[in-house]
Amino acid sequence: MKEFLAKSYPRETIQEHTEKLLENCNLLKSTYPNLNIDWDMLYMACLYHDLGKINEKFQNRIKFGTKEENEVLHGILSLAFIDYNKLEDSGCSNEDISVLFNAIGYHHDRKIDFSLKDVKDEIKLLYNELEDFKWDRLSEITLNKTIDADFFVLKDRIYRTRDGEEMFFKYVMLKGLLNRIDYAASAHLPVEGKSDFLESCMEKLLDKWKLENPEADWNSLQRFMVKNRDNNTIVAAQTGMGKTEAGLLWIGDNKGFFTLPLKTAINSIYNRIINNIVTDDFKDKVGLLHSGIMSIYLNTQKEKDEEIDVYEYYNRTKQLSLPLTICTIDQIFDFAYRYKGFEPKLATLAYSKVVIDEIQMYSPLLLSYLIAGIKFITQMGGKFSILTATLPKFVVEILESEGIDFVCPKEGPFIDTSKTRHSINVIQDTINAKYVKGLYNENKVLVICNTVKKAQEIYRNLKDDGEIENVNLLHARFIINDRKKKEEDILKLGDKDSKGCGIWISTQIVEASLDIDFDVLITELSDLAGLLQRMGRCYRNRRSEGEDFNCHVFIGTDNEKCSGVGRIIDKDIFNFSKEAIKDKRGIFTECEKMDMVDKVYSIDKLKNTKYYESFINNKEYLEKIEDFEKDKQEIQKIFRNIDSETVIPIGVYNENIHKIEECIKIIDKKFEKNMDENEKRKLKYSKIHSKDELMGFTVNVSGDEARNNKHMEDLKINRYEIIPIITCEYDNEIGVVFLNNDKTEYKNGKSFNSF
Repeated sequence: MKEFLAKSYPRETIQEHTEKLLENCNLLKSTYPNLNIDWDMLYMACLYHDLGKINEKFQNRIKFGTKEENEVLHGILSLAFIDYNKLEDSGCSNEDISVLFNAIGYHHDRKIDFSLKDVKDEIKLLYNELEDFKWDRLSEITLNKTIDADFFVLKDRIYRTRDGEEMFFKYVMLKGLLNRIDYAASAHLPVEGKSDFLESCMEKLLDKWKLENPEADWNSLQRFMVKNRDNNTIVAAQTGMGKTEAGLLWIGDNKGFFTLPLKTAINSIYNRIINNIVTDDFKDKVGLLHSGIMSIYLNTQKEKDEEIDVYEYYNRTKQLSLPLTICTIDQIFDFAYRYKGFEPKLATLAYSKVVIDEIQMYSPLLLSYLIAGIKFITQMGGKFSILTATLPKFVVEILESEGIDFVCPKEGPFIDTSKTRHSINVIQDTINAKYVKGLYNENKVLVICNTVKKAQEIYRNLKDDGEIENVNLLHARFIINDRKKKEEDILKLGDKDSKGCGIWISTQIVEASLDIDFDVLITELSDLAGLLQRMGRCYRNRRSEGEDFNCHVFIGTDNEKCSGVGRIIDKDIFNFSKEAIKDKRGIFTECEKMDMVDKVYSIDKLKNTKYYESFINNKEYLEKIEDFEKDKQEIQKIFRNIDSETVIPIGVYNENIHKIEECIKIIDKKFEKNMDENEKRKLKYSKIHSKDELMGFTVNVSGDEARNNKHMEDLKINRYEIIPIITCEYDNEIGVVFLNNDKTEYKNGKSFNSF
């Protein structure tokens, strides 16, 4: 019998591959039986999606590597096998059949450089192969002479605006789940894991707390989230109230995504969850999703000292198959552009619950994607919870105007009125090292600057002074190896039980969701929301008596603004924030903070600003673009709002050239045909470790900085990847310094990877 292959590595027939899809289809149905999907249609999509691969051109290419011109995509040819007459007789509507045809036809969304005549000619040739294609599941195979235009038109689509939202969402769900199932089958992985553990894990966490304090219980915020598990929620709560636990309680035994803006915060929460909450079989339950997860997974393997198939863990995370995923929004919300191939993400979020933490940190561009994404998710049945310490009022007003249902606590923000944590001193001057030095008294001092350049300046001045021994610097312009160590060190000193002392100077990267507690905060004003987040890193759960200031805020002078204003910080919002805070001195209650945020961030206040104009323009553009207009690669770059480049400083390259070359040699090593599975596995892991080791020497800078300071040659990793080498000063204390050009213009306010 003739063999028809679906995959060449590992070698797998069409029948074998499709059986794996059907197994995963059944797994998905048993795990989430109440999904808004026609299970019979999904079964048919899985059954028929690859039958077009029996064509001779595909088989020659996959078996012998011979590529012929005008090869028709196998997904299109698969449509010729669908008996639509039988479907109509069984009661399927033309709309449902059209959805099925489009889901199969475009399940691989590649360029169509062939004509309808090519399709018809190739279908004729399929008759030559049918006699040799045997499969018990299809004892009788129908092959139509052409593809009925009532159900599928080449190079056309099912569009939301033309065909209506109901049909469009049916298509997204069917095609998206077909893709998820297909990808999982190809990787020999389960498409989903059961979300049946988080509620019991949270109860075990509470039991653990009760061993230390018999009176321990969920607080008012956490009880509210449990009560509203079936609702979309928007909740503001002060720092230190257990928002992470509240978000996990709201997700409960459902598929969930927990999003934050900063990788540092995401890594911290991931570690808290796998070490304190979901400790058993965590690799089957909790994933971490951002651009640097492989390094975190490798470190987790070392720390846990247990066998973890890191490659499988990584693939399951990337395929969104784990029950709980901690991630940045660019990893899941880029679907808002509806680019070619967006369907798996939206289909997954349609049966998921998404927690959005620290929403105030997003630029207008990212915020517009977030709002558009929330609208699509809720229309398809998914749920969201905005859970944040600082809630810009205009976000609530926009969601209300979009007709999106959500619940807010009637009692307002969740605030612990029994404890006043902060006493504030507002200083009309620019931040300086002399002031920092004057407040150091064998205590823990956190200094937060708006820009890397200003943080480096304060650090240098304190180090040059030489009187304080433990002075440290953390920002985003350290290579990964150095930054990792610094993040560990600031978490150690900032631990509430730490008895150490010293000064840490940093930027916005410590602003959100880091469980650190310093004695004194000295900061530049960025904007009011950012200021309140920064204050949450000082006296996190302690009472301030108000006799001594523990938060010192520099707001600049009439002639000299705080660093970054007008570039990374919106000028109008800075001025509104400065006006609101300038006369504040002494105790600063949580109620005062929330009231001030409402006044500064209302639509009425922001409507004439460039910030709000940018948000509205982005939002309207998203609504106007046509479905499938963009390509995924283009959107990933646009969506992140980052013109950034991963580079290696010339000094780092020269110091580590032999190690770097050794890593590249292993990364570029080819799999040999005579390798057995064990040898292939070993090489695969060597490649992963080497890539991780290589990336440890890299740092992200802006695209302009990379171009303006480019060394003569790039570092070639393989034929697909290069890493630019840049000319700059670098050491592990100060980070990257550009000698001639240290000014970067940032658009649309904060960009969360710029710090």
